[in-house]
Amino acid sequence: MPAPTVDDIDYTDIEEKYKVQYDDGFDTTLVVDGVPIIDESKRERLLNKFCKEFSRKGVTIKPEDVYLPWNDATGKSKGYAFVDFRTANDANLALAVVHNHPFDSKHTFKLNRFTDIEEFANMDESYTDPQYEEFKPKEHLRAWLGDPQGRDQYVTYRHEDVEIHWHGKPSQSELAYKPEWKEPFLYVAWSPLGTYIATLHRQGVRIWGGSSWKQQQQFAHPLVKLIDFSPCEQYLVTWSNEPIVVHEGAKQGPQYFSPDDEGNNMAVWDIKSGHLLRSFSTLVDGETPTNKKQIHWPALKWSPDDKFVARLTRGQMISVYEVPGMHLHGKKSLKIEGVHDFEWCPLGDKDKEDSKVGDAGKPKKARENMLAYWTPEIDNQPARVTLLAFPSRTILRQKNLFNVTECKLYWQNQGDFLCVKVDRHTKTKKSIFCNLEIFRVREKDYPVEVVELKDTVTDFSWEPKGERFAIISSNDPNLGNPGPGITIKTDVSFYQLERASGKNDFRLLRTLPTRTSNAIRWSPRGRHVVLATVGSSSKSELEFWDLDFNVEELGRREVSKEEWGSGIQLLGTGDHYGVTDVEWDPSGRFLATSASAWTHVLENGYAIWDFRGQEIIKHIQDRFKQFIWRPRPPTLLTKEQQKQIRKNLKEYSRTFDEEDAAEESNVSAELVALRKRLVDEWNKWRANCKKEHAEERGKKHGQHEEEKEEIEVWIDEVIEQIEEVVVD
Repeated sequence: MPAPTVDDIDYTDIEEKYKVQYDDGFDTTLVVDGVPIIDESKRERLLNKFCKEFSRKGVTIKPEDVYLPWNDATGKSKGYAFVDFRTANDANLALAVVHNHPFDSKHTFKLNRFTDIEEFANMDESYTDPQYEEFKPKEHLRAWLGDPQGRDQYVTYRHEDVEIHWHGKPSQSELAYKPEWKEPFLYVAWSPLGTYIATLHRQGVRIWGGSSWKQQQQFAHPLVKLIDFSPCEQYLVTWSNEPIVVHEGAKQGPQYFSPDDEGNNMAVWDIKSGHLLRSFSTLVDGETPTNKKQIHWPALKWSPDDKFVARLTRGQMISVYEVPGMHLHGKKSLKIEGVHDFEWCPLGDKDKEDSKVGDAGKPKKARENMLAYWTPEIDNQPARVTLLAFPSRTILRQKNLFNVTECKLYWQNQGDFLCVKVDRHTKTKKSIFCNLEIFRVREKDYPVEVVELKDTVTDFSWEPKGERFAIISSNDPNLGNPGPGITIKTDVSFYQLERASGKNDFRLLRTLPTRTSNAIRWSPRGRHVVLATVGSSSKSELEFWDLDFNVEELGRREVSKEEWGSGIQLLGTGDHYGVTDVEWDPSGRFLATSASAWTHVLENGYAIWDFRGQEIIKHIQDRFKQFIWRPRPPTLLTKEQQKQIRKNLKEYSRTFDEEDAAEESNVSAELVALRKRLVDEWNKWRANCKKEHAEERGKKHGQHEEEKEEIEVWIDEVIEQIEEVVVD
């Protein structure tokens, strides 16, 4: 038998063990489908836009990295492209963030790995049952609304501690949660509907929520200073006084800034996904980081339905962007020479109902979004206030104004009225007076009423869901030059729309003269209002007023001139030294006042009052900073359900009265038992003390008897003394 040679030895096991895995070289290549089909003339333009879309998602590529297959027969591209990336990690990132990205209204990118094509071709098509993941229910972000006692919540921020409290009856008020946020933060803020609470950190913004108060999302905007939620809580705007800097090797992706965002300082984010939608710069031309002007916040203003967000370029234009794409609506801004300010019209309850799906399955025709803006006098053009429908861009109403120094826009929260506070100057420009131009938005042709005033108006406020407003005016010579210890004298006036006369004019209800109030705070339910002196070092008065005190007495009959304004009644007064903030709770039953250490360091803390001006609790706390009530979302009940509840309110009130009585009796029984126990303890202690005292006295008395001895004491007493003179 011949000896085995080297060729006869089996090396397959060794070769398999030490087989070298060669790189196929295509891990950095992706196939992008959904690319527009173009001719040669549009190639360069398409490649530039193609690369820009990738860069917006945090993946930087160049035109030379993209290969467009060409159809020589038609002279056009084939509708897909091959993209080579620098590393496999860049390719993986692009696959994650650009897949299903809309390139335009007709094309959407679909990304696949080049190495996956062969795998897809040889894929096993036999069916296998999928593996089901165990369902893990998520906590409800609005679980706090299900509180059996219907309590509200508020947050306090003191030094570095944050506490969230329940507020109700004294027996129901308690600490709800004390988070342990170890990283330092700037301040806290609730979202408009109370779903989230946000904290501002050095690295960015975090939002928390749910019954466990876990982190729901974070937004990486370093050195953020200001935030603003959209009305429907879908988006968040962040701003920093420092421009965005993307360092080499920084994380890239839809949740982070890309090199294209460098130099900007304001960003718009999607709350649910955490994705960055777009960034802006608030620095105007010629402005440097060392020469910054005060920012007008919010710099971006949201439409009430979260469909649009607008930005003002003062003196030039209003740019309106569609959300979430953040594309300029109609590809052009509203060019308005000299535009100074604008405000969106709020959505009223009626508008929200009209936007809902009706019985026929189609929504009713809702009112189009509306915004108001004003322009100052330019050359020979007068100042002007304009109502504009959007997105149709139809001008609904314009009003020319003359001798205008400044305008301020105030929408009523239901979108029924717009008040333009116009500060006018005389021809000599030595004195200023004020007019109120009130647009009745729900009426045909948008009529405008003018309320002329002689004094300067320092504050204006509409009654929520009402047809009244309050103003604070003053003719104090110190108004323009306030100094330490100087108290500005003011007048507070209430106006109401008078419909009985058929004129539908706003008429003065009552004026409260010689006040020091500088702030008006209406209850969210209307009717009740608080007049406060805020930010003063010498005065800190609070006045609680009821504007419908005798409404049941007057009923529905026509009110005479003598009775007009007679329903305004002072319920109570209070004083909170150094008050800096005044805020009603969502129910309109309680008012919170606070003195923040951000303004001064004297007697910081907060107090809670009822609507009659009775102080319920007060806490003086060093380094106290914030007190904010948690907002409530609109009710889910229909108007019919709310009417039914009001109709049967007495039946419901019986249940609440019984609960209150039971609680009061329990409290009384506990109090009586406590008092009885204390009295029994006192009597027992007193009896023991008496017994000990008696025993001690008995012992002392026995000792005195044993040592007793008789001692006689003779005392001479002169009863009478007579002196006689004897004559020899």
